[in-house]
Amino acid sequence: MIDPNKLYQLQPGQKRRKLALTFGELERDIAGIPEPGMEYNFTRMTRQEYTKAVCRIVLEDPQLPQETAAELKRLIEAPEFDERRVCNFARNALLALIGTFPAEWDLVIAPHSSDKLTVEKRNFFKGVCVYAEDLRSPFNIGSVFRTAEAMGCEKVYISPNCTDPAQTKAVRSSMGCIDTLGYTRCTLDELPENIPVFVLETGGTPIDKFEFPKEGIVIIGSEELGVSPEALKRATYGRVTIPMTGLKASLNVGVAFGILMQKWNEALRGE
Repeated sequence: MIDPNKLYQLQPGQKRRKLALTFGELERDIAGIPEPGMEYNFTRMTRQEYTKAVCRIVLEDPQLPQETAAELKRLIEAPEFDERRVCNFARNALLALIGTFPAEWDLVIAPHSSDKLTVEKRNFFKGVCVYAEDLRSPFNIGSVFRTAEAMGCEKVYISPNCTDPAQTKAVRSSMGCIDTLGYTRCTLDELPENIPVFVLETGGTPIDKFEFPKEGIVIIGSEELGVSPEALKRATYGRVTIPMTGLKASLNVGVAFGILMQKWNEALRGE
């Protein structure tokens, strides 16, 4: 960790960038997932003292909005000092000053468990599966895994052209669920033959009227093109649609999948 006194010697732009990186390193250390060689090792003060010291440097930034400064000061002085929340708030405040969207930075998220869970140790609905066709965004594929695990999918299938779930941003947005679930990369023709297959796509049966199967595979399509014509042909069980009223009538694929899984989950529970 850089000596706080040295930060004062940097130019404003360089100082903000260095502070943002420092808070990211602190967040990782607090979460127990520091990058190798980036563990907190500043011997002159405790990590909490260090965090408060660098936060006070942020408070001296003349471009820091007044309301942001007030909230950061409140977090620093809170009776129960939430070290990680303070670091996260300060880092995002700096990113806003720098003009960098937080999504462009790796998420600082600790997995819920270091153990790799297996399907046998999970609660899930037998035969409930999802096929992700040509998803390109690692954040979206990670979100699909996270929702699939939370909502009781047994298996995840991905198409040959789907983004790699091992990509760093996918792993972090999945919150460890890629390891928990695992996946099978296959073509549409390689999906199991003895299970209903349906698609989530516009122009189908409204989700409130759709009769969800007890076992089945739902196909979700790419961010830009939706499901392919081949997927529509493969989906012999039908097409389910989420009714929308907005002008754009468009949902992020991860959000749409979450809505579908909630409805499927309700149907399986008999609610």
